Amino acid sequence: MSILEGRPALKAEIMKIAEVAGYLWQNGWAERNGGNITVNVTDLVDDEIRQMPALSEVKPIGVTLPQLRGCYFYCKGTGKRMRDLARWPMQNGSVIRIQDDCASYVIIADEVVMPTSELPSHLSVHARLIETGSPYRATVHTHPIELVAMSHNPKFLGKDVLTRILWSMIPETKAFCPLGLGIVPYTLPGSNELADATLKELEEYDVVMWEKHGVFAKGLDVMDAFDQIDVLSKSAKIYIAARQMGFEPEGMSDEQMKEMTRAFHLPR
Repeated sequence: MSILEGRPALKAEIMKIAEVAGYLWQNGWAERNGGNITVNVTDLVDDEIRQMPALSEVKPIGVTLPQLRGCYFYCKGTGKRMRDLARWPMQNGSVIRIQDDCASYVIIADEVVMPTSELPSHLSVHARLIETGSPYRATVHTHPIELVAMSHNPKFLGKDVLTRILWSMIPETKAFCPLGLGIVPYTLPGSNELADATLKELEEYDVVMWEKHGVFAKGLDVMDAFDQIDVLSKSAKIYIAARQMGFEPEGMSDEQMKEMTRAFHLPR
């Protein structure tokens, strides 16, 4: 029997993850097994789940994260496709329990689907969220086409250069992604160096661009993380469409964006 049976809140959260996985695939942001989703579901776990036996052997995380002792996460499976997760979330992902040593985990449901190889990076972000008292529970990594394309131009990679361009394309981007877009220079995917650089940028931003690779976002839930990526991607499409029409888009002026900040009580 699935862990979701008789648990409407947990099922709704997993179905939300499946919905977002479908959006990532439909947008062309999740080729083959590209992208990852990890969601902290600890608040949705009952005593019966806490007593569930492990389905897997104890697996090392690769880092020790004291903040995660006894936490539970839904994780997309390694090598699994978003288009399949959208239809069958519990066959293409799993629920894991962090062990008391804070350096290992076991799979408890529904099947022995090994989590993403980028699990240490995702869990490191979740540990920092818990440490800082953040209400954020979800992390999403995906490959938005136009944003990745823009990261191939070095002139866009200075601090807040791309943020300023994307904010200026359409008012909603500044309103719904008010912290902008952090930048991590190209770093080997899955490496500790990438995890460390991402953690540093996430101190200031909710969405981080991995140069020539993709984006990593944190949010209140998986839909919140997706929405921020989505609005940034829309701005990138507008910018590129204008360039394809043969002109450099004017964008909103600094004064217009300051007006937005005041009117919507934005942090920047």
